[in-house]
Amino acid sequence: MSLLRLLVDHPFADGEPLVHTLDASLTKAELLGRVEARAAELKVAAGQAAPVVADGVDALIAMFGCWRAGAVYVPVNPRQPRAAIDGTVRSMSDLDPPPGSAFVLWTSGTTGLPKPVIHTHDGYLEIIDRVLAPLRAEPGARRGPPSPNLIPVSMALNAGIFNALFGLRAGAPLVMLAGFDTSTFATLVGRHQIRSTVLAPAAMAMLSDDTSIESLAPLRYVRSITAPLSPFQARRFTTRFGVTVLNGYGQAEIGEVIGWTAADARQHPDKIGAAGRPHPGVAIRIDDPDGDGVGELLVKPPSTAVDLAPDRLTVDGFVRTGDLARVDGDGFVWLEGRLGDLINRGGHKVFPEEVEEVLVSTPGIREAAVVGAPDERLGEVPVAFVAGEARSDLEAVCRRHLIPYKVPVRFEWVDRLPRSETGKVLRRELADRL
Repeated sequence: MSLLRLLVDHPFADGEPLVHTLDASLTKAELLGRVEARAAELKVAAGQAAPVVADGVDALIAMFGCWRAGAVYVPVNPRQPRAAIDGTVRSMSDLDPPPGSAFVLWTSGTTGLPKPVIHTHDGYLEIIDRVLAPLRAEPGARRGPPSPNLIPVSMALNAGIFNALFGLRAGAPLVMLAGFDTSTFATLVGRHQIRSTVLAPAAMAMLSDDTSIESLAPLRYVRSITAPLSPFQARRFTTRFGVTVLNGYGQAEIGEVIGWTAADARQHPDKIGAAGRPHPGVAIRIDDPDGDGVGELLVKPPSTAVDLAPDRLTVDGFVRTGDLARVDGDGFVWLEGRLGDLINRGGHKVFPEEVEEVLVSTPGIREAAVVGAPDERLGEVPVAFVAGEARSDLEAVCRRHLIPYKVPVRFEWVDRLPRSETGKVLRRELADRL
């Protein structure tokens, strides 16, 4: 089924407002009219990739316009440097989307060059439904019209596309931001009585830091997306606004495979900080050669992106995620970091996230990243890059909270950490400095 049907078959009447921004609203009929006009403007043949430089409502219209014309949507973030935009557009000549392709995303490039990930219409619909199904089936779930789905993230990212299509699939109207702003976010939450939404960790930090935001009522739940969220930032946001922060886990190639339901949040408050439990139809296991309970997370979702590389699969069809994790007795998955980021200090495992949590919990420290530096005797040792106003004795802080071999051998002070468009720390850039 074409994802265009999520708009065409939406249960709203033609005259009902379906998409809202800070300053305006579009009815379903107005939105469909603009989609038809955008489709007529496209100069690509059916099945070809169509790069679109847009965001917000314009990107939403362009995406459905591509599908109306039978083209493959390729979002290009307009906030990138011009050279990066031109590079993405030029790379279209190398793409040959297979039949049924809906859109092309790009991996984050945190450990290497970004790679195209092609999603099909049918495959992405399954990704949406695997998350939506348990919410619909939850005892006590609301049976009235769904509340608006707030999209506080770029439509050039998987998180933006997913949450827009998820809202439409659920029969909800959309509330869209063109660029994240704390004041606009708080205004739209109150205006549309948003009770649940998604936020990137950087956006949560911005809201926590903004003293002018007194309340985010009636917001009750926030799902963290796009980048790892530290338990420290989750607790800080919850303490500030009384909002429960829930993690989740997925990748561009496979969609979300692990997450939370409201029932789990009520019944397992002690598990907050975990990624959640596998969605229905998703199998997982831990590749743990050391037998210590922590290893690479392997998942087998009902579907994956069509261009998943063969070396990402095990012989029995599980996807190698490259992420380290453990599973507790109740089936909750706890992420420990990236397999490639793990530091082996003379045979001892050092998980960067554990050290970073100690550092960012220190007053005056805004952010921190720990990477491995080559060492002739031990193989590699941890080095911390830290940004903040207070020059604390961080070695002493770490020694109070960590086993000695996990304490960084030195601390490099920086103005800010290099990050990708989705907010992930570019550890390879920090490692290159060493």
